[in-house]
Amino acid sequence: MPEAPLPADKLITIATFPEPMEANMARSALEASGIETWINGEVANSMVPVSFTAQLQVTVEDEAVARKILQEMEDSPASLESVTAAEIASHTPPTNTP
Repeated sequence: MPEAPLPADKLITIATFPEPMEANMARSALEASGIETWINGEVANSMVPVSFTAQLQVTVEDEAVARKILQEMEDSPASLESVTAAEIASHTPPTNTP
């Protein structure tokens, strides 16, 4: 059974995104670090994109750590090309050259 939503005074918006996809990428990074997240406005933004933003929210207790993680992502973003190259390299057997 899903947990009841937290009261609004227990959540804080740590980032606002014009696109839900961007909010979901940030959400994935935070949840991979064990931080529970909520996105406010995700559905409304999908229906009328120019009128709404997607707000990424965490609990007040997780705010500092979540902001730090997002800042680290912004300071050293991984491009799709670099992630893909690293993934390919990790699955490519070394070549034996004489």
